[in-house]
Amino acid sequence: MSVFISILRRPWLLAGLALLLLWLPCVLRGPDSYVLIDDNLDAELHVPYLLHRFGVVFDYRPETVVPAIMNGLPRVALRPGLNLTVALFGLLDPLPAYWTNQLLVRLAALAGMYLLLRRYAWPEPANRGLAAATALAWAALPNYTIYGVSALGTPWPLWAVLNLRAGRARWSSWLVLVLFPLWSNMVLAGAFIGAGLGVGLLVDAFRFRQFRWEAWLGLALLVLSYAVVEWPLLHSVLVQPAFVPHRVAFRPADLSPAGFVAGLRSTVQFFAFGQYHASRFFRGVILLTVALATAEQWRQGGLKRAGKQLRPVLWLLLGLLLLASFCGFYPQLLAPVQRVAPGAGAFNLTRFHFLSPMLWFAVLVLALQQLSSAKMRLGLVGLQLVVGLVSNPEWVNNARLWLGRPAAHEPTWRQYVAPALFHRIRLDLEQRTGQPAAAWRVACLGFAPAVAQLNDFYTLDSYQNNYPLPYKRWFRPLIAGELAKSPELRRYFDSWGNRCYLFSAELGRNFRVGRAQQAVVQEYRFDAAAFRQLGGRFVLSAARLARPEHAGLHLLRQYDDASAYWRVYLYEAKP
Repeated sequence: MSVFISILRRPWLLAGLALLLLWLPCVLRGPDSYVLIDDNLDAELHVPYLLHRFGVVFDYRPETVVPAIMNGLPRVALRPGLNLTVALFGLLDPLPAYWTNQLLVRLAALAGMYLLLRRYAWPEPANRGLAAATALAWAALPNYTIYGVSALGTPWPLWAVLNLRAGRARWSSWLVLVLFPLWSNMVLAGAFIGAGLGVGLLVDAFRFRQFRWEAWLGLALLVLSYAVVEWPLLHSVLVQPAFVPHRVAFRPADLSPAGFVAGLRSTVQFFAFGQYHASRFFRGVILLTVALATAEQWRQGGLKRAGKQLRPVLWLLLGLLLLASFCGFYPQLLAPVQRVAPGAGAFNLTRFHFLSPMLWFAVLVLALQQLSSAKMRLGLVGLQLVVGLVSNPEWVNNARLWLGRPAAHEPTWRQYVAPALFHRIRLDLEQRTGQPAAAWRVACLGFAPAVAQLNDFYTLDSYQNNYPLPYKRWFRPLIAGELAKSPELRRYFDSWGNRCYLFSAELGRNFRVGRAQQAVVQEYRFDAAAFRQLGGRFVLSAARLARPEHAGLHLLRQYDDASAYWRVYLYEAKP
């Protein structure tokens, strides 16, 4: 009983327990849980697994490659070894490592937001519950936690820099700035978090005519820590280039609808919902809170008082609108720049959107401060928590699984990775060839190559954010016939190309062809000779090819498994 009473007296502890209870439906299902697929299970989880499998976590020599990816992807193209997420994949199997990492990220997000609010928003003891509830709403937001604390962890560096700015130069603030890069992604978020903090300090110096040297030193320490963690990448790009990345051929304008209306539509989406990698959720509750706070202040003192009290909120909203406009019109803004500097598309400056969730919650907190009703404040925070949960595809789909109403095209981990099915295929091929999987290469049609890589196949295709441009040019002849049939796929590959896949014009951008679809590709144009020349031998297809001989392929066998999402047709390229 005393323990229970102690917990009730600590709202932050209650919030932590609530967070764990909310995520129990995900974790307790084990292999039958739903894991976010797009840009996550199909693109990220196999990377730390393969780094450990091949023992190259800290091997940054120029000649070091990961042989299971793209015939030997250079090690320096992948995430750094000094990363907590990568470390977890070395201690646990991929799925337990993923859920453990997610729970730790969300608990860290809750703790960081709670500390920030208690210090700088609601220091009064009476507001501990409100701070804990807001921190819980923050920690429950949809997020790609495979990137660590890149988005949900932003309260931590902000808390540390604000402490240093206020003259509270304790060891904990310095430690946060040293450790944050060990669990976040510099390319996706770190560089933009540093830039955002720098802009904030510049505005502060301009307003108060005072240089907060400790805060600037803390920011420099954050940058230095990122440089240490990401040194292999920085060295391979800035000091001794390891390869020409395929990103220099990016043409974002080719992939986005042209014109003002398209840019405006994208701006509205960025402003109202955000970007899915950082956190995509409807901002309506926050805007409702602003409206209610404005109405209350208006009633108390008219327009003048409302404007004065909510001025910081209005400035933040203006900044968020400008950020959304920049992201929404970015392809149009970049197009003329690329006519002068074609490689400018390699740098995605829209990643400043990783700052927007923190800025939106700053709007929420500042608006809540203007409301006098404690019940109304808690009610709005509770509503924001609900919005965050229902916007979270992992939470929603796992809840649906428990209720016996699974989404038709959202397979579980066991169904998507299909270890039993692919184990049979690999054993059959090793027996057929008399060689281990390392001796031959496969490519995949209708499903992500990450599935094969997680099952210890060696693939010529993959979904990678960074790989050598020459490899993209070597791979293109394999799919040139299909690209010629589809202008959309041709732009998708030529102007982007992160998905270096076997494409089919008939399948389009359907990279999740389940066996229930019974998909048949009537005419598949595939260059089997180029495939063989690149080292390929077998094609694993989730769709049946009606005339495989026209593509230089021969059907060996069809594979089915009741626990798998896929039906796999195994083809061999004719010599």
